[in-house]
Amino acid sequence: MANFFTSRLFFISLVCVAVAATLPLYVSGYILGLLTVAFYFGVFAMAWDLLFGFAREVNFGPTFLIGTGAYTAGILNNQYGWSVYVCILLGALASVVAGFVLALPALRVRGPYFGLTTLVAVLMLQNFVVVFADLTGGEIGLTIPDVITINAGANYWIALGFMTISAAILYGLSQSPVGLVLQASGQDPVQAGALGFNIVKHKLAAFIVSAFFSGLSGALLVFYFGTASVGTVVDVAVGVNVIVSAVLGGRRTVLGAALGAIFLIVAGEFLRPTGELATFIVSAVALLVVLFFPGGFLGAALSREARS
Repeated sequence: MANFFTSRLFFISLVCVAVAATLPLYVSGYILGLLTVAFYFGVFAMAWDLLFGFAREVNFGPTFLIGTGAYTAGILNNQYGWSVYVCILLGALASVVAGFVLALPALRVRGPYFGLTTLVAVLMLQNFVVVFADLTGGEIGLTIPDVITINAGANYWIALGFMTISAAILYGLSQSPVGLVLQASGQDPVQAGALGFNIVKHKLAAFIVSAFFSGLSGALLVFYFGTASVGTVVDVAVGVNVIVSAVLGGRRTVLGAALGAIFLIVAGEFLRPTGELATFIVSAVALLVVLFFPGGFLGAALSREARS
């Protein structure tokens, strides 16, 4: 980890954050709004990459954790009028509890069954939102009475700061002994277990950390949108975007996942005038990256730097 602070990647990241922090001074509110959403999706993707990139556990249901945090925070504010910040914290804690309950049975199965378990959890949450429409707003969506702020620049700085802090924590965790154990368990769980490592405990810890950041980001996002709906925080398509972002940016890089999310959100928005063709173009780019750059954007750059 100490080598990171002297690496080219650290200085590039520092410059990017510094430049990004100045954007509200000279870009439009539309661009700031777009990047604000992209930053929250960056945290979704980084949290997902911690579990898949290192532990090799394919979570097909990141929106279960995101949606739990988002709807818990939104319901508490809508129904009881609790403070925004209390709702955000409780939303993150609700995701941790939900992630713990889901991980206990899910981590006991192997192969594709883990992914199927997480996918079923998303479908169950979608049904819950629809069935308990009086509480959740159903398919129409849940209106959030309060927002953090209506200032576009302030919202942008909050999202940027949150993504930067989350990236530092998640990257540091990935480079810690816990991250090394996760990486070993993902490559060869039998051998890692034979060395005395508690594989299930480490994967459970990674799942809980992923749940916390997913839920916290989801809660922040709904207080930015002012609404929570299946299409924005629970839908399977949202989860696919999170997964594609992590793969585009670079699996097992953590920081690359944020890069992939920003690219995906910004590219999708600027290609929107092309209609349905936008989805095709973004999907084609994602496919080309997977085929020719399996390490993603950042993975390819790091490999080139290592060779040089």
